[in-house]
Amino acid sequence: MVSLFRAAPRALRASQQAQRIAPLSCVRLATHDHRNPPKGNPPVADRPPPSPPREEAAALKDNSRSASYLGTTKRLPEFNLNDKVVLVTGAARGLGLVQAEALLEAGATVYALDRLPEPSPDFFRVQKRAAEELGTTLHYRQIDVRDVPKLNGVIKSISDSQGKLDGLIAAAGIQQETSALDYTQADANMMFEVNITGVLMTAQAVAKEMIRWGRGGSIAMIASMSGTVANRGLICPAYNASKAGVIQLARNLASEWGPHGIRVNTISPGYIVTAMVEALFEQYPERKREWPTQNMLGKLSQPGEYRGAAVFLISDASSFMTGSDLRIDGGHSAW
Repeated sequence: MVSLFRAAPRALRASQQAQRIAPLSCVRLATHDHRNPPKGNPPVADRPPPSPPREEAAALKDNSRSASYLGTTKRLPEFNLNDKVVLVTGAARGLGLVQAEALLEAGATVYALDRLPEPSPDFFRVQKRAAEELGTTLHYRQIDVRDVPKLNGVIKSISDSQGKLDGLIAAAGIQQETSALDYTQADANMMFEVNITGVLMTAQAVAKEMIRWGRGGSIAMIASMSGTVANRGLICPAYNASKAGVIQLARNLASEWGPHGIRVNTISPGYIVTAMVEALFEQYPERKREWPTQNMLGKLSQPGEYRGAAVFLISDASSFMTGSDLRIDGGHSAW
């Protein structure tokens, strides 16, 4: 063992001497032979990056101003969504609206679909920002995902008006905290109808349009860490089963629609502090203390911490990702 340690400095000096003697050979090893390029998969897309949003394009032309938006020809162009039309269900408020705003910042044209007759006040702030600051548009369509004929009509109408349909974030869902012994058939059917059947029917309608235009696309479904683990102290058997169903549904849709260039993935958030959760904490103050201790970061998440996941899954940055679950739970289910 001692001799090995003594030999190490000599070997290191020999290596350093070889590097000084033959630097050109090292350069040649690192240089590609353009006459015989290395074999491998071709680039994902041969087309140049899409044009940036209007405000960003102006900033790039004017050297006196610094470019500020994500998704330019000079900043990670694979995240650029400027040529994309994306639907987000459940986007009248909450996590869906936060993700819609992120897609807008990346340049997408976004349609928010929700069952509320009117979106939340914050929706109109985002809509105004899209038009005035981001050079794109946010639209609202009132629809309940259980009304499949109307859902199909709304999605086809959007597709026809835009001449394409590139992405979907299926964030519409409901929650109910009821023990398995007390669950009624009606409540269980409602949970599965919205959280699984509604997601399937929305994805189906979007996929049909993607196939019609022949452009492929990306679908991201909002699942939950509760689709993987049983939440300690939170009694939601039907909800958890529905989110497990979403994860499995995405895998199967990915396998069916992959030949059409359609990718299907899920996002599984951990506990998110929303207005609804804040109200829940007033009823169960112990949860506000206990929930942060159940993950590896010792805190609860905010809706904004899922913005990047939405852009990543819809954009070309995830072009080789499908049938996967992107779990973002602070390590809750990795203990």
